[in-house]
Amino acid sequence: MRTHNNEEQDAMSNQIQDPHPTPGTSWSRRSVLKAGAVGLGAGLLGRFADAATTGLSATDYQGLDAWAMAEAVRAGSLSGEELLAAALARHAAVNPRVGAVNMLHEAYARALLARRRAAGDSAKGALAGVPLLLKDLNTYLQGTPTTHGCRLFRDAPPASVTSTLIARYEHAGAVPFGKTTCPEFGLTTTTESLLWGQTHNPWNLAMSAGGSSGGAAAAVAAGIVPVAHATDGGGSIRIPASYCGLVGLKPSRYRTPSGPLHFEGWFGASVGNVVSRTLRDTALFLDAGQGHEAGSAYWSAPLQRPYVDELQRAPGKLRVAVVRQSLTGAPLDAAVATTLEQAIKQLQGLGHELEELQLAVDPRELFGAHGTVIGTALSSLVHEREQALGRAAGPGDLEQITRVVLERARATNGEAMYRARQSFERIGAAMEQPFSRFDVILSPVTANLTPALGQLSLDQSWDSYAHRAMGSAGFTVLANVSGQPSLSLPLGQSDSGLPVGMLFTARLGGEDVLLRLASQLEQDRPWAGRRAQL
Repeated sequence: MRTHNNEEQDAMSNQIQDPHPTPGTSWSRRSVLKAGAVGLGAGLLGRFADAATTGLSATDYQGLDAWAMAEAVRAGSLSGEELLAAALARHAAVNPRVGAVNMLHEAYARALLARRRAAGDSAKGALAGVPLLLKDLNTYLQGTPTTHGCRLFRDAPPASVTSTLIARYEHAGAVPFGKTTCPEFGLTTTTESLLWGQTHNPWNLAMSAGGSSGGAAAAVAAGIVPVAHATDGGGSIRIPASYCGLVGLKPSRYRTPSGPLHFEGWFGASVGNVVSRTLRDTALFLDAGQGHEAGSAYWSAPLQRPYVDELQRAPGKLRVAVVRQSLTGAPLDAAVATTLEQAIKQLQGLGHELEELQLAVDPRELFGAHGTVIGTALSSLVHEREQALGRAAGPGDLEQITRVVLERARATNGEAMYRARQSFERIGAAMEQPFSRFDVILSPVTANLTPALGQLSLDQSWDSYAHRAMGSAGFTVLANVSGQPSLSLPLGQSDSGLPVGMLFTARLGGEDVLLRLASQLEQDRPWAGRRAQL
């Protein structure tokens, strides 16, 4: 396991706080489970009526969020070993149908738990004992491979280091035990690859779970884990969260670390965090992961109190801008438009002021700069792998859309990259201007409901792919380029039962505003009780 230097250990100990102190008296297993159910909504209390008094049943396990799990471990009512066993059992029961998890690292998890038990650290940390899955893209766990969803990396050597964000989760007590699927290099908004196959949406197995963190979202929606690590470079946390009925926060640029191998992804457009079922889990993991990384030139100024505290603070009367038009021009599906109107009425009912807003952003500059950066980063990664293999990538190594992206990247020179960086800065400055008038911007996450599997796969012609992709990322890419925090909340459903998310974006560093507002929305109309039925 990777060790941290003293400076980073001290910084993390200041950032990571238990959401509640360890109770002074030992709780019974039943009382802990009921406490967890209360946290998820009173409607779940009945789920524990038939739970066994010993062992952890599948129903009990799925009824707990990460917050409740960690409290139970600290109280001694559950152990990390029991939670890992329950996660593996749920994986065995549902993953063959969902295809969310592509690698298990059970030996790694058990060795980690054994070391903690020997050191007397089993019940310590804000994430004590919480089982965790990592996205198989640009994220590393020492001694295990990362494939990026690509056949060119199927035999990649095990990582020599653990990514700083994952090491922080471990330091807070989480237990990584596997990886989740993604499309090849995270290049599309579905999770399908020729290497790992299709990832199915637990709400409807014929539909996509979204992408590129679709494996993470499907694993949470299917109940394998309460929280899963995810990354977002163009909507890859928020889109699958919307499609799978989850909470998905893309933090401010540089809020969470990207090292130690590289200190920023896609000029800061790509950031790491989690998808979850509850806001308190999202806040808990943000507290555990955020903060400056030793050696990095970039960071977002930390909040002076834990993010979990923001959930208890009233948001006050907010000025909310409503953006209806996708930057790709894609029209809204009826269910998306209906959910937007419902969100507007809910916000008005809670006392907030709303006003329509047209964004002053040139879509051609936005998507052009974003595409230039992605293509160049992809080219670098592929060339590095080719050098390691001693051969060029062949037809069986890369998918069709990936090859088009690489071909177009060949025309990119240093001047084009410099202009792309300048575009990032221009768009970032332009997107701060609305926040002189507004506290939050509301929009749909996507124009369309989740598509059927196959529609957005990378193994098709560019023309058909580009036409079908118009409705998926027209709202989300902007916050990646401009850097603002952006949060998907599960506020609606279609007539066919598919989840629909709404997007809330705040000024740079404004995660606290988003969490306060989201907590108010969650308390007004709780969503954690809405679960996919597998």
